Amino acid sequence: MINVTISVDPKKIKWRSVTLRKESCITPYLWINSIIMIKLYSSPLQGFTDFRFRNAFQKYFGGVDQYMAPYIRLNGKMEIKASVKRDILPENNCTPDLIPQVITKDAGEFLFVAEFVQNLGYKELNWNLGCPYPMVAKRGMGSGLLSKPGLIDEVLHIVSNESDIKVSVKMRLGYESANEIYDVLPVLEKFELENISIHPRIGKQLYKGEVDLDSFENCLKQSSYPLIYNGDITSVRVFRSLKERFNSIDHWMIGRGLIADPFLPTMIKADSPIYPEDRFEKFNKFHDSLFSSYKEALSGTKHVLLRMYQFWEYFILSFPGSPKGLKMIKKTKDFASYNKVVQNIINSEGYR
Repeated sequence: MINVTISVDPKKIKWRSVTLRKESCITPYLWINSIIMIKLYSSPLQGFTDFRFRNAFQKYFGGVDQYMAPYIRLNGKMEIKASVKRDILPENNCTPDLIPQVITKDAGEFLFVAEFVQNLGYKELNWNLGCPYPMVAKRGMGSGLLSKPGLIDEVLHIVSNESDIKVSVKMRLGYESANEIYDVLPVLEKFELENISIHPRIGKQLYKGEVDLDSFENCLKQSSYPLIYNGDITSVRVFRSLKERFNSIDHWMIGRGLIADPFLPTMIKADSPIYPEDRFEKFNKFHDSLFSSYKEALSGTKHVLLRMYQFWEYFILSFPGSPKGLKMIKKTKDFASYNKVVQNIINSEGYR
């Protein structure tokens, strides 16, 4: 056996020790570089990545080192919805290292949520400065707050003085312009943050158009924090390309790509585009678990089928052999017909 100890800048990566088998055909350096040093985060998607999805995903796929819960929003009232409480209750979560998230432009709200999650045992709270949807951004929250670095400074100053919770930030390049982030990064440098994740689009793009890799590269040059890349990681090939360009990054965040292809995190960590032999069976079990949990949680057949249809808008991307599958799912009116369509899709040829 070969014992290997890695020591690097503590602000970037923590100490890790591993044991490698001598007979391995992979050199220690390459194994460490491609497997250990890559940390994958699950990006929160409102309405999708709740605890039911996270638990099922972790059980059948794994590969994710840290999950982030969808944001907590107070809507001007110092109250947290019951559904939000259920989502982050420790007893409801079977996933490693869950991080709650808040979306707000108010320091008082931030502190209220911080105290709430701390009482549940959480040590870190992520601040959402990235939500692109107009109904949020136009109210000065999410990516809509990136044009106001002074307010960001004020909120972080109050929170850092009045709470000992660890704070991380998830953001975009801006809402109107990618240049907005260059006024925000110097503000963030003033505070002790856990990390900063950047989705290199502006809010107005939503999820359309190409990610702005040049702007992300400029952010890397301007920030002393270990940045996390987030955006359009949809395959091992895409990840390899990003890793080659941004070879100093060890932490990556996957959002929509993780839902569309739940095998992606483990394949990225294995640095292999090859799917497991039991992929049909594993996806089927995952789907059935997810479907069953929403049948228990939601009231009425219509609501359950709508929720599953929304998931299939992503799932179907992994089933090119069933081009009409999504339309067929949308037409189902009861659980029996839905299950029949799903089994036809899963059994279809061409799961990539």
